[in-house]
Amino acid sequence: MIIISKYIVPKNYIGLTIYPFIFLKNKKLINNQFLLNHENIHLQQQKELLWIFFFIWYGSEYLILLIQYKNHNKAYKNISFEKEAYKNEENLNYLLNRKNFNFINYFK
Repeated sequence: MIIISKYIVPKNYIGLTIYPFIFLKNKKLINNQFLLNHENIHLQQQKELLWIFFFIWYGSEYLILLIQYKNHNKAYKNISFEKEAYKNEENLNYLLNRKNFNFINYFK
């Protein structure tokens, strides 16, 4: 389910996924296939880790990377979940062939 809300999506972001919802900053983004694919990849990751463990892992990895890089953007872009989603967002068939827990291949 897709919900439009400029209040839930953090500043400087255009989408946010919290299973089973995809929140978008504005209505125009519904037509952005690559963004929706990116967010659907996150939905799959969250299902695999039973939602709560996704956010524990995501937050822990982000904090470790933030300490390492001392830069929010660099830490965010290097989270394994984000690396998988960004690398494959333009492949609209990615989720059809994706193996479960594939984000582990992007963990460094």
